[in-house]
Amino acid sequence: MKYYVLAVAAFLFSVQIQAQKVAVFDSYTAFEKAVLGDKNTTYVVNFWATWCAPCVKELPHFEQLNSENKKLKVVLVSLDFKTQYETVLLPFLKNEQIQSEVVLLTDKDYNSWLPAVDKDWSGSIPATLILKNGKKFFVEKMFSDYNELDQYVNSIIN
Repeated sequence: MKYYVLAVAAFLFSVQIQAQKVAVFDSYTAFEKAVLGDKNTTYVVNFWATWCAPCVKELPHFEQLNSENKKLKVVLVSLDFKTQYETVLLPFLKNEQIQSEVVLLTDKDYNSWLPAVDKDWSGSIPATLILKNGKKFFVEKMFSDYNELDQYVNSIIN
């Protein structure tokens, strides 16, 4: 019985660790190709960081959108520092019980990839990109509540 309990505990621990794994991309192009490559999928991509208070404040709205709207895929793109992947990002995701797909983008060549997201993006976060049928819709702002986010997304995807 003791070994059974240990085996179950080890399994649950490994599942917990696995659930917190986050893909790391050193280039925006690699991220875009690997994560946003399905042209038949509508993506809601939120750029954020754990050190950005407005970003953290709006994350629950994206989590709710992810759980309630199955017509789209929510991707949370963390712009945290690669050196804080294990010490800050993963504990944050575990503590906040984030279920949406999270990736860490560490591409520091902002002048090349910010315009690829939107030609007018200043680089401030939070920022949200919606991809639908090859078209991009971008907004550089914080959504104050779920209804505001949901209405914005639905105005684009419907």
